[in-house]
Amino acid sequence: MEDGSDKMGNSAASLQLRILSSADVSRVLTYAALIPAIEKTLGDFSRGDGTVVQPVRTVIPVQQHRGFFLIKPGYHTGRDTMACKLLTLYPNNTDRPSHQGNIMLFDTRNGSPLAIMDAEHVTSMRTAAASAAATKHLAREDSRIHAILGTGHQAYSHFHAINHIHKFDEVRVWGRTPAKLQKFATETGATPCSTVEEAVKDADVITTVTMSKTPVLKKEWVKPGAHVNVVGACRPDWQEVDPELVRSSVVYTDSREAAMKESGDIILSKAEVYGEVGEVVLGKKEAFKDKTTVFKSQGLAIEDVVSAKLVYDLLQTSS
Repeated sequence: MEDGSDKMGNSAASLQLRILSSADVSRVLTYAALIPAIEKTLGDFSRGDGTVVQPVRTVIPVQQHRGFFLIKPGYHTGRDTMACKLLTLYPNNTDRPSHQGNIMLFDTRNGSPLAIMDAEHVTSMRTAAASAAATKHLAREDSRIHAILGTGHQAYSHFHAINHIHKFDEVRVWGRTPAKLQKFATETGATPCSTVEEAVKDADVITTVTMSKTPVLKKEWVKPGAHVNVVGACRPDWQEVDPELVRSSVVYTDSREAAMKESGDIILSKAEVYGEVGEVVLGKKEAFKDKTTVFKSQGLAIEDVVSAKLVYDLLQTSS
């Protein structure tokens, strides 16, 4: 009887498991709902009172194929939700996305899986939502020009997320591949630029979302008082921006611990991290809007957890 009951229980749990595609996620997830949720989550993480439980992500090099396998679990006690994202990073992919993976969402009451959802759309949107929250708190209110370096999925998500919280007079874009650059400009209305220097000239907000392992943005091109979201270069030996720019700016991160272990832009520049954006959200750290600021985004597992639960709840409501 015990074996039979256990099998029946497992069967019942499995019947409740939802398999959610990228289309399912994109149908319900909006920046209007996601940005405030991520902003609050950044504050919850930085509060450090046990509301958020997450280790620094595990990264396994797949050296034979020049890729990485990432494992990112997290538990939010306040929202009573937990999940784990399994993600691969293959920077040299040309026929498929460089980032691929799934998020498994669990019922905290009994440990049963609730859903497995495609991680591509969640990752793209929650990363951009974190940058939008940082921009909201760190960029000047009179910002006019936003420059985006990169033309991949994150470039699109950052265009839409940051536009959601601030309306710019002009958005510029630079990318290495002319066809992708023109496609991005046509689809978004951004101004295409042939060089990074041209794109960032007099820009108030700069967002770097490239796969570059060496700096593409130089300090002398950045006007004083600009805010820079540094999203690429997620490995300790990769850099996306000039070390001198990082050292001379007020540096914020999503996680100080993760940045000191994983961010080449922080580690190799030997820059001092002033604080976490979550500490600014909580009022524990000052937002120096009159100075050049850098937000180094590593991406938190708890952002995936909260985003996945939001998607799940929205789909449950809509159905």
